[in-house]
Amino acid sequence: MPNCDIVSMLKRTSKKKEEDLNQLAVSIVEKATGSNIKTKNPAAVALGRLGGLKGGKARAIKLGPKKRKEIAQKAAKARWEKRP
Repeated sequence: MPNCDIVSMLKRTSKKKEEDLNQLAVSIVEKATGSNIKTKNPAAVALGRLGGLKGGKARAIKLGPKKRKEIAQKAAKARWEKRP
């Protein structure tokens, strides 16, 4: 019978995350062709950033004070519910 005073716990092994099948397919094609598929279109990146920079301000102007207050209260409530 083992001594109960001395208990050793097994360490967890670190598992490598399984790749998504789509990610696996992309990596196979990249290795086979020697090209990088993951590069982004610089024009699309710039356009997306432009929209992102003005999106929040434009939305705040569009919303009335009452609606903004409701959204802020909902966000604050969600943050407080997450706290332990």
